[in-house]
Amino acid sequence: MARKKEYNEQEVVEKAMHLFWRNGYETTSMQMLEKEMGINKFSIYSSFGNKHGLFLESLNLYKSKVSATLLKLKNGTEGIEDIKHFFMDSVSFDFKTDSTKGCLLTNTYNEFSEKEDECITLQMNTFMDNLKSILIEKLQIDASKDEATILKQANYLLLAKHGLAAASRVNTKQEIEDYIEMTFQNL
Repeated sequence: MARKKEYNEQEVVEKAMHLFWRNGYETTSMQMLEKEMGINKFSIYSSFGNKHGLFLESLNLYKSKVSATLLKLKNGTEGIEDIKHFFMDSVSFDFKTDSTKGCLLTNTYNEFSEKEDECITLQMNTFMDNLKSILIEKLQIDASKDEATILKQANYLLLAKHGLAAASRVNTKQEIEDYIEMTFQNL
């Protein structure tokens, strides 16, 4: 007879997500996960297969948490103003706690950019392609822009978002807000 889980899977994934967010995938050890999650390795392996499986679950949880911010961007009708609000919202989300800064997806994208991990690469590319599509939709609201300009600006904004996420790990909130203001003066 199978043992009943004595923990809430959603809660332990949330704890793991924050640990991965703070430390990255490679630096996070199984011992750190056990301590943070309050469960043993057997339970981790039983529920998630391995550290990689737990990491994928953490990414899924993170994406579900930021989906409201993406939906707000997608449903906006103000074009570039919607994108600017998205940048500000992402900073607000990132600055909720002092110990977790940046964007877990951007951190993961940076950590795995040189590695061959098909599952993570697929998740990152899917997320970034979706974000780029939304940015293009918002930029197309301005009918005076041609397709080439829209694509260049979407690429610029995607890179600016990566920079924002990385900078929010070390810069002050005021510096980040100044960066956002300057980013949108260039559009």
